[in-house]
This record gives sequence, C-alpha cells and structure tokens, in this order.
Amino acid sequence: MGGVDVVNGVVGAVLGMLFAVLFQQPLQDGWYRLRTRSARAVRSLRQREESGPAWRTFSLGPLHTSALIVEGDGESPISSRSVYIQVLDQEIELPADMSGWRAEIEAECARVQSEGGTPLWNGPRYAVESLDVSRTALDERPEVHLRLRPTDYYTFLAAQQLDRRLPDGTTPRSRYIDPEDPLRAPAFLHCSFAVNIAVVTADDMLVVSRRSDRVRMAPGVWNSSVNEGLSRHIDSSGRSAPDLHAVARRGMREELAIEPGEYKIELLAFVLDLDKRHWSAHFYAKLEHLTCEGLQSRMSRGVADRWEHQTIDYVPFRPASVIKYLLRTDRIHRWAPLAPALFHLALVHVYSRTSVERAAAQVVRRMA
Repeated sequence: MGGVDVVNGVVGAVLGMLFAVLFQQPLQDGWYRLRTRSARAVRSLRQREESGPAWRTFSLGPLHTSALIVEGDGESPISSRSVYIQVLDQEIELPADMSGWRAEIEAECARVQSEGGTPLWNGPRYAVESLDVSRTALDERPEVHLRLRPTDYYTFLAAQQLDRRLPDGTTPRSRYIDPEDPLRAPAFLHCSFAVNIAVVTADDMLVVSRRSDRVRMAPGVWNSSVNEGLSRHIDSSGRSAPDLHAVARRGMREELAIEPGEYKIELLAFVLDLDKRHWSAHFYAKLEHLTCEGLQSRMSRGVADRWEHQTIDYVPFRPASVIKYLLRTDRIHRWAPLAPALFHLALVHVYSRTSVERAAAQVVRRMA
C-alpha cells in the first residue's frame, strides 16, 4: 500500500502541475476580465446624463480662475486689422440706486485732498458696451467688434461694488448678471478694459510682476508682465477710437522702459474676468535683443510707472517651468485672475497646445 500511495501522490502532483500549466493562466485571465466587466457595469449603472455650460473659466489642475477666454486659442494670433473699435457718444450713467455710491467716492476724495492727502485721480476711461466676434467667409479668421462708451474712474469704483446691498436687498451681481449668460451685462458694470502682456526676454525668461501694495485695485497680487488700462485722455486722439496695439506699446514703455523697435508683439485673445467684470486684450511680446540682465539694468535707470510693481520675477519660459511656477503653493492663491490664462496662452503660442497640455499633465500628476 505504501508504494501505491507514493505512486498516487506522484501522479497527483504531476496532474496538478499539468493542470496549473494548462488552466491556471486562462482562469486568472478570465477572472480578471470578469472583474473588469463587472466594475464597468457597476460604473455604467451609476452614470447619468450630464450637462454643463459650454463656457468655462480658465483652470489648470488645482488652479481655478474667473477668467473666461472669449476669443483666441493662443496658437493663431489675432490681426490688428481684424479688430474694429467704435466709440459711442453717450456717457455711462449708473442706476439711480447706485449713483450715491459714486457720490460717496467723490466726497471721500475731496475730503482727502482738503486735508492735504493724495486723492484718487478720476481719470477718463472706457466702458464696454459690447464685444462681438464673427468669422471671415473664406478663411474663417476672427473679426472682433468692440463698442466702447465714455466713463470715469469713480464710476468704475462704484460699479466694482458688485456684492453691496441695494435698497431692495439685491446686489448689482444678482440683479444685473445672469449666470447662464455670463457675457451679457450692462455697460456700467464693464467699466474696465485693459491690455495684459506676457513679456519674454531675448534669453527666454518670462517677466512676472507683483502689483504694488499702493495700487487701489488688487494690491500685492502676482500679475502679467505689463498691465495697462485704456485711457480716453491718452489713447484717443480727438474723437478717434483707441488702438489696442498702441496701448500695449505704451504699457511696455511706461512699465518696463522698452521701446517699440525692441520687440515683436502679437494679440492672442480677448478675456473677461467674470468675478470683477474686467475685459482684457491678451498680448505676447518677445524682446529681440534685451536679455533678463539687460532688462533689469535698463529698469534701474528709470521707469515711468515704477510704483505700480513692487517685485518682478524672471521664470524660464518653458512649459514645465512656467506651469510649476503657476502652481507653486505661495503663488496659486495670489494670482490676478487674468494672469494665468495669459501665460498659458503665451506658452501655447510658442510651443503648441499639444506640448503645453502634455507638460501640464505631467506636472499636475507629479503633484498628486
């Protein structure tokens, strides 16, 4: 019996090994497929039809902003010949229940001046009546039609109080802005139009500025290389409409002491900050000969609007480097709303959307 048991054991072991070789892997593969299909079936049961807004504000991984890119993808610049600007005659008027807010600002500035202080200058500005985009018939290039109306800085400051209670308990935001139609709003809420420029030096360093603590709007936040608002007094000669490229060149000269012949500039997009209702034309400027060191040396010899910036960073203008910089823990919550979209569009313009998206995915994945 002992010998028979040994033989049976050997035969059983051989058959077991043979069974394992022939059937174990197919069984494991079958079990894996069954589990996968079951998981997919469970997920499909949980899925429901979804809908969402076609217009979403700019986001990049954990960075979320209120900047809505209305026109422009970064890759194809918008020609200056495709931007049509019309200035209407009628000046902006605030609704009756908001006009007192402007009077408060005017009275406070008068008080400051009477006491020997420095009041806010009530500079002439533009409000955006409308911005419409169409396409040319043959090559489907964008054509942007911008209609402006006269306003001033005090009206802008009054209209910025979007969440202040009105007598009936509503706010300007709840009364005049439809979340389902974010581009529509009365012109008195759109009393700001500026150019924002991403400036890259000849040795490929991105210029990033931090706004001064002395400025009234958004002090201390990190912003574009250059930010310049449209001025009726400076940017319109007589009754002519302003030229956005000319405003950008003025900003380059006043904020960085760079003259027009020293760079090439391209218009990339039109963007709206949905939170503050600020419009912006986003530009990219590449310095032809002035390096990072040369720019710093140039600025040391005097800048017209030096007080607007308190710090300037220089970041290697490569997709991974800029995206890491945008997502830094000490930056991510300190950005002016329109700046991250500007820098992303500039990267796309130089490196292509595919390269930038790939780099962004890698950076975000490593952060997880």
